[in-house]
Amino acid sequence: MTVKIKAYSDFICPFCFLGKGPLDEIVKEKDVEVEWMPFELRPSPYSKIDPWQEPEKLNSWDSYILPTAKKLGVDMRLPRVSPHPYTHLAFEGCQFAKEHGKGNEFHSRVFTAFFQEEQNIEDIEVLTKLAGEVELPEDAFREALVSRKYREVHQEALKHAYEEANIMAVPTFIIGDEVIQGLASKERLAQAIENEAEKNKQNEFDGLQCDMKGNC
Repeated sequence: MTVKIKAYSDFICPFCFLGKGPLDEIVKEKDVEVEWMPFELRPSPYSKIDPWQEPEKLNSWDSYILPTAKKLGVDMRLPRVSPHPYTHLAFEGCQFAKEHGKGNEFHSRVFTAFFQEEQNIEDIEVLTKLAGEVELPEDAFREALVSRKYREVHQEALKHAYEEANIMAVPTFIIGDEVIQGLASKERLAQAIENEAEKNKQNEFDGLQCDMKGNC
């Protein structure tokens, strides 16, 4: 039975980008279905973050974010997009992509565009180009972002993350009843997947019975 994983993240979160790698490896090896869920760390109209003007954040990047990336063999850089973008339009684009069967592909492309290519993922033209690269119809995609067609759908998804799933930080992975908060190794994810698969296997026979009329 396919194990479903909900992965909550924000495109400007470096540990979300780093956490994507182990999850991508798991997808290649196990029968899993990953659904990327939105979580805005700094939703509009909060003040945007500009790491290049904040020594504390630059120090965090140099002290443990970049060293972690190097240990994991991940090519990433601190984007020189100043200030860092709001991500609501990128997530609305994800809703469009999901409807067209390209949700995970577009999600992955936005991540790499920001943390590897330093592209401004708040810009509609940038997002439209990325959509085209994963074979989404560019004109329809652009119109959906301009008209804010998916605004309410995205807001409902955020409400679910904040109020129903009680997500407090990202990345967070929910696998069955297990909640894994923060960067997780491939081994830890694999163990949670195996636990859920075993539980599903045991539950497969729950409720089987025969009644007094001989019906089984």
